[in-house]
Amino acid sequence: MTDDFYRRVNGVREPDPTLGKGRPKKPAPEGAAVEPVPGAPSGPKHEQAKPEHHAKPKRQRVILADPRQATSTLRARVELEEQTSWGKLLVRDLVKIQLRTASLLALLVMVTLCSLPVLFYLIPSFGRVIVLGIPLPWLILGVAPFPFLFGIGLWYNRLAERHERDFVDMIEN
Repeated sequence: MTDDFYRRVNGVREPDPTLGKGRPKKPAPEGAAVEPVPGAPSGPKHEQAKPEHHAKPKRQRVILADPRQATSTLRARVELEEQTSWGKLLVRDLVKIQLRTASLLALLVMVTLCSLPVLFYLIPSFGRVIVLGIPLPWLILGVAPFPFLFGIGLWYNRLAERHERDFVDMIEN
């Protein structure tokens, strides 16, 4: 039996279904909340009646963000910081995805670069081609791998950042 009893979505474990069940969720505000603010103090100057078309509107405070955020985001961060079983599983999944990506790209590099000498051995006429006075195998094995490796490195970097962004989005949502 395995300790992996959490549901998976796109290779990433979903949070513990019992998280946040202790408290009922508060509905999110639909729009901006409007809160009345006490008006200006009344005194002898303020007691005079002003015409209605020049009357100042009553002041209101507009709140654009609800100060009460969902506790699930905080709870997930606490789970990760305290290294609970769920937090450890999430981090382990992230490491597995990063390792899988690195392994697949390393395999691609190895197959590509190791197939070149085999190609030159199997097709000897391909190995005898000369470009600008330099044998083609020397150019392919001495110059071509550098841009290829640079491109693979950029590709890995983008994939790793995407995996981390997905991880953070899952924690915050």
